[in-house]
Amino acid sequence: MAQATFHFPRGFLWGTATASHQVEGGNSNNNWYAWEQQPGRILQGHKSGLACDWWNGRWREDFHRAADAGQNAHRLSVEWSRIQPAPDRWDEEALDRYLEMLRGLKELNITPMVTLHHFSDPLWLTERGGWENEAVVGLFETYVRRVVDALKDYVSLWCTINEPNVYVTVGYLAGLFPPGKKNVSLGQQVMLNMARGHAAAYRAIHALQPEARAGLAINYRSIHPAHAWFPLDRAVAGFQRRSYNDFFPRVAQDGVARLPFGRKRLPEARGTQDFIGVNYYTRERVAFDLLKPGELFSRRSLRPGALLSDGGMIANEPEGMFEAVQWAQGFGLPILITENGVDDAEDRMRPQYLAQHLHQLWRAVNYNWPVKGYFHWSLVDNFEWERGWTQRFGLWELDVETQARRKRPSADLYAEICRENGLSADMVARFAPDIFAEMFPN
Repeated sequence: MAQATFHFPRGFLWGTATASHQVEGGNSNNNWYAWEQQPGRILQGHKSGLACDWWNGRWREDFHRAADAGQNAHRLSVEWSRIQPAPDRWDEEALDRYLEMLRGLKELNITPMVTLHHFSDPLWLTERGGWENEAVVGLFETYVRRVVDALKDYVSLWCTINEPNVYVTVGYLAGLFPPGKKNVSLGQQVMLNMARGHAAAYRAIHALQPEARAGLAINYRSIHPAHAWFPLDRAVAGFQRRSYNDFFPRVAQDGVARLPFGRKRLPEARGTQDFIGVNYYTRERVAFDLLKPGELFSRRSLRPGALLSDGGMIANEPEGMFEAVQWAQGFGLPILITENGVDDAEDRMRPQYLAQHLHQLWRAVNYNWPVKGYFHWSLVDNFEWERGWTQRFGLWELDVETQARRKRPSADLYAEICRENGLSADMVARFAPDIFAEMFPN
């Protein structure tokens, strides 16, 4: 049997990622809670409910699981609606709970990364128009200043906004996230306000904590024309790559907002990222379709014959990970893989998916591309937005009724990777034998 180990650089961050509304439970003052109450919004009528019960303290046992499994980092988010439950009120007890979580991570020698906005908005903000209203920029900055001032003793790695490209696309084109609109013009306004909000947050973070590192987490879609020979397929794929993948990191680089339909200068956004966060899950094929204006005249599909996740939304396309890092390194910044994972309740696909994606990440590292860490989605099964509890991404399985956790085999594979700071032939042979010959040919 071939023997080799793909080692990563010294000091590499190995962690998992979570988000407040998805794990805390009892979040009843934000737009996602309101969305869950509307019939037909969430698959099978699921509700977040207790989620993973972190707000009542079960984060402790999950953090200990992460530490025992060799993880040295964790990405979590704080909930704006808890910290500022009303425009004129701040909840110090909520901030103290987040402080307690961060202390808990530090005591376990786990480096925290804190996301300041992960899809959910306070209800009072949505009543004012949310991210459609330019006033959100100042409101977001005020919130960020309050949070950073309170938590800066325990965290210096900040993500301002998670997947703003998803927030806009799914909330303002597809209508599957709140506010459930299908309006390109409003979507462009939200893109501009999120870019301004990120810039204001970045500058606030550095004013309070000069040594901090702050950036965005971008959902990178590996988009390819369904028929490379067809000019319209190539055109729509290129247009979507530019408008979906590039908009936010490019405006944060040079201050030019390249909107789908026009350009606008945002000089305040220039130079407002210290790293680029990449969330990569799968590759997609795009075909031109005149009958789908709401999807930018395209029809999306996954590669025929690809190994698919439980929900059929993720194809195992590890080469897309290398492509995502290649794209990210073009910005000349340190790179963090802020999310990568697959919904797989029976853990049949995840070991292979994890091994192959980390092999591609190792390839990128060996091009001397500045990849600094990897956060697997997710530590434990959590409430997956409009998919409810139908998608299971956790290294640990969650019984929603009893709150019991059960370790999946992939948790052991990831633990060995974290402890070794690498992926070995022996690990692949034991956890994903079907791909051993492909990854370690004689």
